[in-house]
Amino acid sequence: MTYAHNFHIPVMGIGYTIDTPAKVAQFGISSAISLVDDILVEKMRKFYCNKFDMPFQEISEKIEDFRAKRITAYLNLIDEIVKKKFEELKNSINQKGGEFEKYIDMLPDFSEIKQKFNQFVQNNNIRDIQRWLNEHLPIGSIDVNIMTKLDRENYKNNEKLPQEYNDAHAALRGFAESDLNSSVILSAGMNPRLYAYMENFEDFYPNEKGEIKKKIILKVSDYRSALIQGKFLAKKGIWVSEYRIESGLNCGGHAFATDGNLMGPVLEEFKSNRKSLVDTTHDLLVSALEAKGKPVPEMPMTMMITAQGGIGTADEHEFIMDYYDIDSVGWGTPFLLAPEVTNVDNYTLGLLSDAKEEDLYLSGISPLGVPFNNLRGNSKDMERDGFIDKNRPGSSCPKKYVEINKEFGDKGICIASRQYQFLKLKELKKLHADDDKKYQKEFDKVVEKSCICVGLSTATLHVNKLDYKKEGPGVSVCPGPNMAYYSKKVTLKEMIGHIYGKTNVIERTDRPHVFIKELNLYVDYLKKKMEDMARPLTGKNEKYIDTFQNNLLEGIEYYKDLFNKKSEQFQDKKEQLFQSLDHFKDELNELKLKVLGVLQ
Repeated sequence: MTYAHNFHIPVMGIGYTIDTPAKVAQFGISSAISLVDDILVEKMRKFYCNKFDMPFQEISEKIEDFRAKRITAYLNLIDEIVKKKFEELKNSINQKGGEFEKYIDMLPDFSEIKQKFNQFVQNNNIRDIQRWLNEHLPIGSIDVNIMTKLDRENYKNNEKLPQEYNDAHAALRGFAESDLNSSVILSAGMNPRLYAYMENFEDFYPNEKGEIKKKIILKVSDYRSALIQGKFLAKKGIWVSEYRIESGLNCGGHAFATDGNLMGPVLEEFKSNRKSLVDTTHDLLVSALEAKGKPVPEMPMTMMITAQGGIGTADEHEFIMDYYDIDSVGWGTPFLLAPEVTNVDNYTLGLLSDAKEEDLYLSGISPLGVPFNNLRGNSKDMERDGFIDKNRPGSSCPKKYVEINKEFGDKGICIASRQYQFLKLKELKKLHADDDKKYQKEFDKVVEKSCICVGLSTATLHVNKLDYKKEGPGVSVCPGPNMAYYSKKVTLKEMIGHIYGKTNVIERTDRPHVFIKELNLYVDYLKKKMEDMARPLTGKNEKYIDTFQNNLLEGIEYYKDLFNKKSEQFQDKKEQLFQSLDHFKDELNELKLKVLGVLQ
């Protein structure tokens, strides 16, 4: 597939990008839809059918396999809308200020498409332009995102349904049975059962021409994970078309922190091992396809390497693309300030615009038990705190997508739910009956959990004026730390201009380089982890700290070497960059001394 742009818009929350492809795909921009919430999917399908005067027939929960069918129907609808908009765009070629002009204008100046179009115009080849457009103008990909850990078991009449009705399995089936020719992004780690389930769908296998209708993108934070997962899938005849490298901490949403493996060294490892990764997985793929009697590609198929997490300037974008041979860079968080692109309610939009570093923090609110990027003052946390003040902590759990904890029985419940928190606090009260301080500490941890599977979709209901009585009005939002440096609403055109260096939407002059910011986040993360560890340190904790520190120190030396080697790119910032690196090196060495002191 040919791409018009060298950036993509990653999935954000549950509802923020639920319909982003319908807003940007006609301009050649790829983006991703979350498949967590089939209730929201069904509401948005009804909304768009009404908006475009298309027939709508409800898929109720009483229908067999309703979750997968809702997802298939919605994806087909978005696909139809995007294709219609794209045709209208191509036909607007003669309209001054039309959608086609906007498409061409937003392309980077180095774009081959833009240059070819300008040649047609200069040569007055107007008759050939339309034919060329139909054959060569790229449309954006309508990708989907599945969090592999959100694979809740489902029941009917109190009887557990077969595994293929689990949430992630049903979402995968919904995508696989849709008309889309696009990719599923698998995030949050490996789910072997889900990966094995892909073998049931022909669209995941290459055809005689080596083309794959439904492609796989793996979101990873290190090379080792990519290799393990890539080989696992290749042995099943499934090719990974893209490895999407995301910073462990300098990202939005859930933060899957590595053991101090920084983005620069991780990208370097992918760059060095890219050919090996292709060759290794291709050989395994060929063997698997031959064993299944399926078409076998003669040559290794395309494998893209992309990156995302905290990249915020055109210079950073260009450097990462060029130096690490990256195929596309993800820009997520800044697009939360672009109402043309994402669904953000006015109150939350104001919070995001005003947010500074101290307002953006790594929280424990996620019921998945994974650190979660949060924004102070969001209305969902305020709603949660109101329930705590009324001595009724926890959510009514209207959607139940995170009912995966089996602490109190075989049937999972969500740890952000009122049911779980009542049972857990009762247990803790008995356990710490003689220690109020210990109980309060444990109490705070339990009630901190917030119903984000509702909160991350509610803004979409606000923006599109849909009913949210059952869910409540509270909105959760999960921007990355990079949001601190953006302070105003932007249009799609302004944001793309910023990405390509045509304009600058960042007013602050003190934004640290993406690599330095991530290093800072990791040092702070390590300090917090050390504070929370029980004393005396166990051998396991001691080893964890030592590995983490050594990886960070090695990362610092890597960056020093990189900034020296590519001094022409960093000339104006070199002194400041080295000062920052030395500062964090000193901090890490101080931490080492503290650990030694504790051990002694």
